[in-house]
Amino acid sequence: MAFNGSPPPRRNDEYEQLEDTIRNFSGWFSNRGSGLYILILVVLLLLWLASGIYVVQAGEEGVIQTFGSFTSISQPGLNYHLPRPIQKRTIVNVEAIRRVEIGFRTTNSGRQTVLNEALMLTEDENIVQLELVVQYRIADSRNFVFNVQNPEDVLLSTAEVALRGTVGQMTIDDVITEERARVQNDTMSGLSTLLDEYGAGIQVTNVQLQEADPPEEVIDAFQEVVRALADKERLINESQAYQNDIVPRARGERQRAIEEATAFSEQRVLRATGDADRFLAILKAYQLAPEVTRERMHIEAVEDILNSVDLTLLDPNAVGSQVLPFLPLGDLNGSGGPTITNQSATEQGGN
Repeated sequence: MAFNGSPPPRRNDEYEQLEDTIRNFSGWFSNRGSGLYILILVVLLLLWLASGIYVVQAGEEGVIQTFGSFTSISQPGLNYHLPRPIQKRTIVNVEAIRRVEIGFRTTNSGRQTVLNEALMLTEDENIVQLELVVQYRIADSRNFVFNVQNPEDVLLSTAEVALRGTVGQMTIDDVITEERARVQNDTMSGLSTLLDEYGAGIQVTNVQLQEADPPEEVIDAFQEVVRALADKERLINESQAYQNDIVPRARGERQRAIEEATAFSEQRVLRATGDADRFLAILKAYQLAPEVTRERMHIEAVEDILNSVDLTLLDPNAVGSQVLPFLPLGDLNGSGGPTITNQSATEQGGN
């Protein structure tokens, strides 16, 4: 009849519909997968770009590098740079005061001495143990990041070199006792010079000498020397104080004696000048009236003599009586000179 080995027409339509459905689903999944990949790539790209956003805090600077080369310095605030590996940032605190320790280390368990750093040789070939603290800050963030590798290690080594160079030019007595301030100042100056030559971007703010002692084996003997030097300084200060007290006093007494001698000299000169003027005046008067002047001089001489003589009155009628005929007129009048009352003068006139 019509059968020739091929499927019936209905069966062909079913296969075609199935193939169309499978093809449609395959296309849909294929289109949806490409969009998902693109979305994922876009999200990753945005995250990569957003990784360049960063914040610089107050007192900090951001050093920006483009493929390892310096680009710019970013200031505090919200900033952006191209993401890695194109650009990268290094945040540097330029205001914080940092410190490095030489000859010792401060740890959680306490203070530990580092003898290979602390022991140094002085000019007089003695060994001294020193401990030093260096305080510093970052003055140039670009130089700090680019010019020196491991700048803090470089600072430690440079500070040790500067300290050894300073101590090597001084005696042990100067380092331990009298010249401690010089050790600090010279070390700070030498350290700053070396860091400037290196271009490390580090500014040294303070150098503080913690300890300066001889080795433990001879420390007792050196302590005796230190005490002797302290006694020496004490005695010098006491003698200086005594000098400051006695010298001004001697100068004052000398000045007083000079002024008294000057006053005495002026007094004698003035008195001699007055006597000379009086003599000249008497001479002139004598030349004009010799008799009158001679008489006046005689009277004045008698007055001067009588002023120094006590006057005593005796009653001649009281001779032979038991009453002593003595009248101390000076004692009765309360004066040492010869004074006669009116009544005594009347009786004397009557007698």
